[in-house]
Amino acid sequence: LQWLRNPGPQHEKRTLFGDMVCFLFITPLATISGWLCLRGAVDHLHFSSRLEAVGLVALTVALFTIYLFWTLVSFRYHCRLYNEWRQTNQRVILLIPKSANVPSNQQSLLLKRNSKETIV
Repeated sequence: LQWLRNPGPQHEKRTLFGDMVCFLFITPLATISGWLCLRGAVDHLHFSSRLEAVGLVALTVALFTIYLFWTLVSFRYHCRLYNEWRQTNQRVILLIPKSANVPSNQQSLLLKRNSKETIV
């Protein structure tokens, strides 16, 4: 979530949201289309030619192959962007050991940290 709040590159965020919207619309459409093609193939096997049934099965395979390819490429692209962002946007806090010279109220201020920060 910190990546989404970061005022960094807006193009990458638009791409992520666009891909999420496409995924939410394309997934049910691909599922319904595949089911209809397979249902038509079964009907054609029972009532008419095998050639049309084979064509519908091939169409279903092509549909799901394209869908899976797009999903994997999109997921891989966004994972790569996230990993690049993680490498360049690290938050590190240096913890200072307790010493007699630092009052306890200042020491507690130094030790407060955000849960997203790395302790060194």
